[in-house]
Amino acid sequence: MKKSIRDKIIAVGAFFLTLTLVPVVLSSCSPVMAVKQPDKKNISVFRVGTPRSILLAEFGHPTVTEERDGIRYDVFAFKQGYSKGAKVGRAAFHAAADVVTLGLWEVVGTPMEGAVDGTDMAYEVSYDEDRKVAGVVLLKN
Repeated sequence: MKKSIRDKIIAVGAFFLTLTLVPVVLSSCSPVMAVKQPDKKNISVFRVGTPRSILLAEFGHPTVTEERDGIRYDVFAFKQGYSKGAKVGRAAFHAAADVVTLGLWEVVGTPMEGAVDGTDMAYEVSYDEDRKVAGVVLLKN
């Protein structure tokens, strides 16, 4: 059976639409960005009596370490991120929005994920002679 010109135009149009949209949906920048956001840190360890080793395990090496008047001080600067559940939920939303809008969601989703990349935070911590937290000052929130 012979295809009509209309059927051929529809087939060619569908082919080019697929070629155009598949790379956009597969690249899916916003879902990938959502999953790669920084992890949520346990800031409750910034309290008097916490051993320095616990802070190092949670936040890595301090940005600054100094000694003043015989007291050791560390400054921990980091991005407070998101829980795994929040990141996966956002990625799933972005992926679904990509599918529903045939990839057009990326125009909104990618800049949105770029703008909400965690909160810059910094704490100054002083220690006692046993290397346990003696005082905490929130420097940046």
